[in-house]
Amino acid sequence: MQLIECVPNFSEGNDLNIIKQITDEIEKVEGVRLLNVDPGKATNRTVVTMVGEPAAVIEAAYRGIKKAGELIDMSKHKGEHPRMGATDVCPLIPIANISMEETAKYAQQLAKRVGEELSIPVYLYEDAQPNKERSNLSLIRAGEYEGFFKKIKEPQWKPDFGPAEFDAKRGGTVIGARDFLVAYNVNLNTTSTRRANAIAFDVREAGRNIEVGGKKVNQPGTLKSVKAIGWFIEEYGVAQISMNLTNINITPVHIAFDEVCTKATARGIRVTGSELVGLIPLKAMTDAGKYFLQKQKRSTGVSEKELIKIAIKSMGLDELGPFRPEERIIEYMLADKASSRLVSMTLTDFANETASESPAPGGGSISAYVGALGVSLGTMVANLSSHKKGWDDRWKEFSDWAEKGEQYKNELVKLVDADTLAFNKIMQAFGLPKSTDEEKKIRKQAIQEATKFAIEIPYKVMETAYASMDVMKQMVIEGNPNSVTDAGVGALCARSAVIGAYMNVRINATSYDDKAFVTDIIARGAAIESKTMALETEILKLVNEKIGV
Repeated sequence: MQLIECVPNFSEGNDLNIIKQITDEIEKVEGVRLLNVDPGKATNRTVVTMVGEPAAVIEAAYRGIKKAGELIDMSKHKGEHPRMGATDVCPLIPIANISMEETAKYAQQLAKRVGEELSIPVYLYEDAQPNKERSNLSLIRAGEYEGFFKKIKEPQWKPDFGPAEFDAKRGGTVIGARDFLVAYNVNLNTTSTRRANAIAFDVREAGRNIEVGGKKVNQPGTLKSVKAIGWFIEEYGVAQISMNLTNINITPVHIAFDEVCTKATARGIRVTGSELVGLIPLKAMTDAGKYFLQKQKRSTGVSEKELIKIAIKSMGLDELGPFRPEERIIEYMLADKASSRLVSMTLTDFANETASESPAPGGGSISAYVGALGVSLGTMVANLSSHKKGWDDRWKEFSDWAEKGEQYKNELVKLVDADTLAFNKIMQAFGLPKSTDEEKKIRKQAIQEATKFAIEIPYKVMETAYASMDVMKQMVIEGNPNSVTDAGVGALCARSAVIGAYMNVRINATSYDDKAFVTDIIARGAAIESKTMALETEILKLVNEKIGV
């Protein structure tokens, strides 16, 4: 499935009734998921985030633009953020299985329809704009709403679509295709817009113009792929640095935050927190958590949840209001809850579900979970060792092992539900109709495909659980001696996970017709089982030697 994200910015941030009427139009389109609605009072602007298949997203965006034009009167609009129309900007972002080139074509389709059917002047920007001399959003929007009545008459600023007449009520709209952008504001302990702008010029890539030898020359800022301005937010009573991080692989959120802190301090100003506008990728948050833990010389091999918590607190993302990861992280918003039904249960509910008359979760899921518990123990020893008094010079060594353990644990946790999903796929295949020869053929093929999947999942459990034993072995040898038995129990769990998963590989293989595949995977499984048992014996010998009793 191809997925694109669309993030229209509507020039209304105070009237919730108007905002709801716009988002209601968007939600009427089947196949589009509304992920986030983020109104700002001071900016008088609402950032809406939706995702779906391209055709559905284009339809939803068109409806939102149309409704915004009906409800918002730009002649009466006031707000801190630069703007030129009721729908000020509407970018499309490739998310899954779609190229930027394809996304740009969809943006052009949307722009053409808005211009022709709604008679709104439309400009293309970023990757959707063939003319790179007018692809920069800030350049297009320069002069804002008030200046466009004159600007639109200039030949070089003729709209790409729609009339070359500026609509006093609806204004103009900019539609484009771009990479994922993070809108991020840093809060300052000042009310001075001028001082906030000075810091913004210090950090933004465009920098500022300075006079050298009687000539004006550009002095770039310190952060690449960052646009920034300073403004005063009356709603909060503070000034902010408002940034667009256009490539978080070049300048991540945490680097932008720290650099603003440095430049603010140099000007006698303190950063008090920050604010995310819209959504953010999961990796941006976990990378931030690791960054701040590393600065403290603490282990980064902690859970995803803990990394996110560290990121929130370190950057003060909850200063102006609650920061709920489930509502702000794009992967969490898109997550299929069915794919993590079992691991989302309490321990008691999981045990009860396993003990029930339902055949799933069965031995495969339990093997994966036992493996996850095993490497969790190894990871715990690594984290304890990283923080052990007197071992400060070794914190990074143990942190690296803890990170490895976290990766194995996360993979095994996913495989808990994956194994049950594999069993359900087989049951669904058996339930297909078989009245005609064609139906029988389709049913048999579905059964075989589901069976292969049900072989591959427990085999993956075997591979992962065996690999995870390196963490336990190293912790027995080098880790905190007070926790040596925890690492030993972890090895026992990993061994059980491998043997249990191999049983599932073998029994499912009996129903698969591709004998060459079966012979190969059974042989590979037997080799993993043998190596696992040998490694378990080695680890337990080391444990018993350390216990010494």
